[in-house]
Amino acid sequence: MNIVFAASEAAPFMKTGGLGDVAQALPEALSAYKGNRILLFIPFYGSIKKDPSFKTELVSEFKLELGWREQYAGLHRLLSRRRKLEVFFIDNELYFCREKAYGYSDDGERFAFFSKAILQSLVILGEKPDIIHCNDWQTALVPTLLHAFYHDELGTAKTVFTIHNIEYQGWVHPFFLGNVLGLPVSYDSTFKFGDQHNFMKSAILKCDALTTVSRTYAKEICYPYYAHGLHDIINDHAFKLTGIVNGIDTEVNDPGKDPDVPYPYGISDVLSRKPLNKRYLQETLGLPVRADVPLIGIVSRLVEHKGMQILCESLEKIAEMDVQFAVLGTGDSEYESWLRSAAERHPDKFSVNIRFGKHLASKVYSGADIYLMPSKSEPCGLSQLMAMHYGTVPVVHETGGLKDTVAQFIPDTGEGTGFVFKEFTGLQMMDSLRSAVGLYRNDRESWNRLIFSCMSKDVSWKLPAGEYMELYRRITQK
Repeated sequence: MNIVFAASEAAPFMKTGGLGDVAQALPEALSAYKGNRILLFIPFYGSIKKDPSFKTELVSEFKLELGWREQYAGLHRLLSRRRKLEVFFIDNELYFCREKAYGYSDDGERFAFFSKAILQSLVILGEKPDIIHCNDWQTALVPTLLHAFYHDELGTAKTVFTIHNIEYQGWVHPFFLGNVLGLPVSYDSTFKFGDQHNFMKSAILKCDALTTVSRTYAKEICYPYYAHGLHDIINDHAFKLTGIVNGIDTEVNDPGKDPDVPYPYGISDVLSRKPLNKRYLQETLGLPVRADVPLIGIVSRLVEHKGMQILCESLEKIAEMDVQFAVLGTGDSEYESWLRSAAERHPDKFSVNIRFGKHLASKVYSGADIYLMPSKSEPCGLSQLMAMHYGTVPVVHETGGLKDTVAQFIPDTGEGTGFVFKEFTGLQMMDSLRSAVGLYRNDRESWNRLIFSCMSKDVSWKLPAGEYMELYRRITQK
């Protein structure tokens, strides 16, 4: 099967969030299937161009009509001997040679260009894809542009649109339809949403299959509380909606191979080696070196939907416990300040690191005993999967992908992989956190069994890739 995977970012080339991980690992997993050929398209950001480790070749240059504009487009291919997974970059320095990937007033135009350039590139390459898999609002225009402009050349392709986070939808002014997309007014109803136009709405209407990144999130986005206004449209198209839980790249994220884990380990030696990583993390963060105290870790964006409000309101209660707490991340200044203040008041218990980097993140995953993830909403979540794979016990709010991936531990039976609180309150979060700390202190045999359960859980892309392949076959009837 010929599959085109379109995304605004993909590690290791560009990553700002979970989409970057998915766009790296899912195409890789799909390429392992016999008969599959995968073409991955992302923008040719300036940071990629300047990185000497990424060797590319120019495949084609062409002019692309974008409304009344005629813009330069360059098609570059990553130099690689791999035939089943090819990586292509769409070049336009005006649009993509900037300091950040997103956050500009012309983001709509930038990714309209990217979406149309992907389709034009496929025509130039002479490709006849079976599937074009689009991701989030940045590539949400592809199904409509395929229908409007490329039906003759690429009309046999089926489109899949994945919602990774419904909060970001691609809002533009109604003039965008004709001025930038060059679409006739007959397409107005495809985009119109209130007094604006909405990229994501168009994809939901025009795609052949609609997916999101967990089974629970697929149910949640049918309700107003989670859907950010799109619930009616999603319910109208629920017949093509599927929830498929993300995985992680267990080859890259392996505590036995991760170069940022000071003392590598696997499930066979986790009980002897993980404490060495805990000691290393305590020393690195300036916390008292204590083997007996449970170390709680968080690697997160410090924003409201990640549960920072109930966390910050509970910091003094956490400080009353005999625990240590390590935070790594950046976000809203209010939460950053709140956390810094707690660290100043309790330097022997809190280490707050307002920055982000994989090197320290791996040390937190491998050195912490407990991983706290109190998200208000979470489409899938990758951090809890990372934590379990590294033998760190998750404490999570029962929402989205957290509900699908973390089961409440039951000491009597040994079933479960963590601690789950149902209501989004600081009180319930603290109850679950105390339960985890209590098990750590009072029943080390059950705690060790829980670590083995976490590390035994298959969090790879093997099962999700299989579900995507079933979906592709269903809509293409191949």
